[in-house]
Order: sequence, then C-alpha cells, then structure tokens
Amino acid sequence: MLIEMLYAKIHGLTCTHTELYYEGSLTLDRNLLDLAGLLPGQKVQVVNVNNGARFETYLIEAPRQSARVCLNGPAARMASVGDSLHVIAYAQLEQAQAAGHTPRVLRVDKQNRPL
Repeated sequence: MLIEMLYAKIHGLTCTHTELYYEGSLTLDRNLLDLAGLLPGQKVQVVNVNNGARFETYLIEAPRQSARVCLNGPAARMASVGDSLHVIAYAQLEQAQAAGHTPRVLRVDKQNRPL
C-alpha cells in the first residue's frame, strides 16, 4: 500500500511578483529549489497564509540567489505581492518507508533567504 506523505516544504516564502498573463506556474529561486530537494516541473501545493487559499501548480526555476517567488497565470490571482506562502510537495511511499520518513523542511526569512 502506498501512503502519500509530506516530502518537502518551503515555509514562510514572501511573494515577490505576480504575472497574470503567463502559462501558469510558480517561479522560485533555483537555490531554494535545490535546498528543499525540489525540481523544475514538479507538482506542488501552495498555501497562502494571508488569505487561506490552497492550490496546486508546478515549479519553474528563477535565477539562483534572485529570491524570486512569482505566481504566474491564474495562480497570480491567489496571492498578492508581500503575502506569506508555504510550498508543499508530497511523495507516495510504501508503508514501511513512510514509517521512518523525515520530510525536508526549509524555512526562509522575509527576503526569501534560507534560515
């Protein structure tokens, strides 16, 4: 049996941009992707602390050290610049793996720098 578990989370991102007229996705600093163990194109859930919105999208990389957190396309309507966001990725694990699994959690400051 497979169990869906938290795989990785980036906690406390600050939305820096929104681009409504784009194909749709979440653009994140490549450094943050690497530190959290996330990949461009990976499906993620985004949670907006300010308004309670939850939605799914996929990741696009922004230049390393850019601190860019940009909601694109329809997702741009789900947050405003300055909102606090959490990005969550899940993985399906066998029950034995799930019992010993520890998710990777990356916390960032208000400027999207790793803590």
